[in-house]
Amino acid sequence: MEEKDEKGSFRDHLSTLDESGNRKWIYPKMPFGKYYNWRKWLSYLLLAFLFAGPHIKIGGEPLLMINVLARKFVIFGQVFWPQDFYLFGLAMITFVLFIVLFTVAFGRVFCGWFCPQTIFMEMLFRRIEYWIEGDWKHQQRLDKMPWNAEKIRKKSIKHILFFGISFIISNTFLAYIIGNDALFEIITDSPADHIVGLLLITVFTFVFYGVFAKMREQVCTNICPYGRLQGVLLDRNSMIVAYDHTRGESTAGRSKWRKAEDRAAEGKGDCIDCHACVDVCPTGIDIRNGTQLECINCTACMDACDHVMDKVGLEPALVGYKSEETIASGIPFTYTTRLKAYTGVLSILMLAMFALIITRADIGATVLRTPGMLFQEGENNTVTNLYNYKVINKTAIDMTLSLKVVKGPGEVKLVGDMLNLEPQGTSEGVLFIAIAKDELKERNTPVIVGIFDGDKLLKKIKTNFIGPMQIAKK
Repeated sequence: MEEKDEKGSFRDHLSTLDESGNRKWIYPKMPFGKYYNWRKWLSYLLLAFLFAGPHIKIGGEPLLMINVLARKFVIFGQVFWPQDFYLFGLAMITFVLFIVLFTVAFGRVFCGWFCPQTIFMEMLFRRIEYWIEGDWKHQQRLDKMPWNAEKIRKKSIKHILFFGISFIISNTFLAYIIGNDALFEIITDSPADHIVGLLLITVFTFVFYGVFAKMREQVCTNICPYGRLQGVLLDRNSMIVAYDHTRGESTAGRSKWRKAEDRAAEGKGDCIDCHACVDVCPTGIDIRNGTQLECINCTACMDACDHVMDKVGLEPALVGYKSEETIASGIPFTYTTRLKAYTGVLSILMLAMFALIITRADIGATVLRTPGMLFQEGENNTVTNLYNYKVINKTAIDMTLSLKVVKGPGEVKLVGDMLNLEPQGTSEGVLFIAIAKDELKERNTPVIVGIFDGDKLLKKIKTNFIGPMQIAKK
């Protein structure tokens, strides 16, 4: 049997599995450096926004709410209903293209800097773990030692905090779904009145606890589909976190650092094989092996390598934001035709979506002829048609609406009172449109009905009016 190629063996298995296929627990060294500091402050800003989001209101509406059950969606205080679904369709297409564009250009920058999984894991749960159990070596010793008072105390404190934070996260995410007010009712009312809500909070809490206390990097490597997509989205010009193998290996390869040696003369690369980049990796990979599925572009290896390079007096950025083409040829990053095409399509979609949102009406309405009903001849030599109408108030204010014919002959006669709509309220009913016979020139007459709030025209609706047969014969 041929001996296995150790250099390429990383391609055959996940870094989080041992030779027998069992889970290998990752103990990453606590990172530090300029990139980590930038990520840390960005993460704190995003976490503050995430936890404050459900409690911030604009015009009486939350900053963001995705209430699937009530089919009500709020984005920056603007209420969207199922009638606005086309906007969500366009937004999803734009979002997918946005992800594709940025992955093609900058790799998994989203995963390392903006992904909630990474932010919660690395900037919240992992930092609590470092605070209670110590750095990676201390954690390894703690896990290997028997269950004594120290281990019980540290593990208990850590998991209680993990569970408590998971509970807060679950409440926050539930607030984004049902709204802050509904969540407050669940918290303050009798538990018997909100069994479903409490069940959801409990389930979410255990899910988040399981993800951040147990599954961890497995979410990125085995569950998240985005990591799998990068294999087909990245190309040689994509800017990724990469190891400069031409500089690191040179002609004689990497080797340990020795004082007073002339590494260039001996053909040795700048990589001193210190394993600092491997020790800090939260997914347990060796970045020197090239682009890998598990890499989330978190920049921890960049900080670790720069620190070592500074200590031994070599140039920084041996591991840095680079492309394969840049490493191989030394040509700077260029904006390729492929990227320009993605950018053009994305710009068109964003402009279209912005225009649709800006021109979105404050109300949604339909006026349709009642099925199966023909015209009726009324008094004063008029002809009437019966219509069903439905009006939805998309705003957060009360409205008193009226309907008038704004183009074409005729007059609107409502059956019932004026249209008084509460915020996000709906009104349905019937109305008549009456037109004098001498104003009808053909059997089907187009009519445009306007919906007014006082003197302000909010929306125009086109419909048809059917008259007697003899009119068409004239």
